[in-house]
Amino acid sequence: MQEAPTLPAVPRVRRAWYVIARSDEVVGATPLRRQLWGQPIVVFRGEDGLVGALLDRCPHRDVPLSAGSVIGNHIQCGYHGWEYDCAGHCKRIPGFLGEPDRRTRRTASFPIREQQDFVWIWADPDSDPASEPFWFEHADAPGYLTVRHEVRALASLHAVAENALDVPHTSILHKGLFRNDAQRTRIVAKVERHSDRVSCEFVGEPRPPGWVARILSPTGGIVTHFDRFFLPSVVQVEYRLGDENHVVSSAALTPVDDYMTQLHAVICVRTRMPRRLLRPILQPLALRIFDQDAKLLALQTESIRRFGHQKYLSTDIDLLGPHILRLLWRASRGDDLAEREPFRAEVELDV
Repeated sequence: MQEAPTLPAVPRVRRAWYVIARSDEVVGATPLRRQLWGQPIVVFRGEDGLVGALLDRCPHRDVPLSAGSVIGNHIQCGYHGWEYDCAGHCKRIPGFLGEPDRRTRRTASFPIREQQDFVWIWADPDSDPASEPFWFEHADAPGYLTVRHEVRALASLHAVAENALDVPHTSILHKGLFRNDAQRTRIVAKVERHSDRVSCEFVGEPRPPGWVARILSPTGGIVTHFDRFFLPSVVQVEYRLGDENHVVSSAALTPVDDYMTQLHAVICVRTRMPRRLLRPILQPLALRIFDQDAKLLALQTESIRRFGHQKYLSTDIDLLGPHILRLLWRASRGDDLAEREPFRAEVELDV
């Protein structure tokens, strides 16, 4: 019997921050079971309010710690009751009279940062964090409506990142919501790549004809539009329409495994429309767009699986995807990311 083709390898950036959970999920006596690059992780909050993230395996008999419970500031294994603190040290063994904390009894602990209602973990437990997690600049700022949403896509981190920043597909897949294939305008895209990010500025772009843009800016006008990717996993789309309308849609991508990515979106909107009227309109539109993308990405992954390899053919208007993949592979190999000077290019396209 012939085995089904496997999916090709993808870049894994280990020494970096990823969202592992929302803050409001890490509550109570039941720990959270999570996964990052296929590695099981347990997340819990002690009575002192601090969050811990450990390898989800009790060193005693390999039972998942996520099947246990939170006792005080420790997580307790549900099999023999061994307890661990947020640093992964064994603090108690029921019935044992000796010192519980020995090196062989410890489990790996991941550095944690909790900010802006997200719990981030440093994906390499054997190294100290070399940076801080991404900061969502306008989240919950005065004058902005902030909408948060999560969606899981059956696709690699690179595929999800490229999709989020890919302008050409919006007039086809999201026709009527963002753009219209029948109404196109020639603009200039300015791409700039640095050692840890790549961005694109779209010059001369009119307000798109779709429903989303009409709601945010009924009077039209020229758009200031930037798309950005920040290593290892943050995508950002920014629109300014006139002086009063500002949209920043950012998303932190969490690689559950090589071909399953959790997208944590934070959409910040400032517009003349009252927020009480905007929220019930904007949220369903955003959900529909995310749903369309997730379904298409799942089809893409299934196609790659059937053929057993990934074969992309790019043109000049595939603006950011190839650069994102380059950055990811370099970071995953631990290459020196410093570049002598930023890469810059200008491309004309119809949107």
